[in-house]
Amino acid sequence: MFGNILGKKKGEISSEDKAHAEMVKKISKMNLTDMRAYIKNKMLGFEVDEDGLVEVLRRLTTRHSETLKRYIEIDDMDSKIKKGFDLVISIASHSKITVVAVELIQEFITLYDDVIKKFDKENKQIYESKLKDALQMAINNISEMADLKRKMNVLGE
Repeated sequence: MFGNILGKKKGEISSEDKAHAEMVKKISKMNLTDMRAYIKNKMLGFEVDEDGLVEVLRRLTTRHSETLKRYIEIDDMDSKIKKGFDLVISIASHSKITVVAVELIQEFITLYDDVIKKFDKENKQIYESKLKDALQMAINNISEMADLKRKMNVLGE
C-alpha cells in the first residue's frame, strides 16, 4: 500500500537498493587488504561511503553464524591482527564516519578486548590506547559535524 504512495511498484527494487546490495556482496568477499584499499578509496568501481564503512565494521564485528568465531581470533597471525586494528583506526579517522560506525567501533573494541591486550603484551604495542584514541577522535568528529550542520541550518533559515 505505502509502496504505491511512494511510487514503487510491488517487488520493484530501486537502483540505489541494487547498488547497496552489490556493495554489501562485494565487501562480504573482501579480505583485510581489500577492505583497507576500499577505505582508502583506492578500489576501482566502488567509492567509499557511509554505508561501506558500516558494512566493513559489521563484517569485523559479526561472528560467523555456524562456528561463532570472530573475524580475528586470538591465535591468528600477528600481521592479520595488526591489519584489522589499523583498518578500524583508519575508519575512525575517515571523513565519512557516522554515529552507527562509531557504535560499531565501540563494539569492536569490546569484542576484541582479549585480542588487543594479548597483542599489545606480546608485541610491545599500544593498540589498546590507539583504538581508544581513534574512537574518541571519531566521536569528536561526529560532534563537530553535528555542530556545523546545526549552524548551517540556522544560516539557511
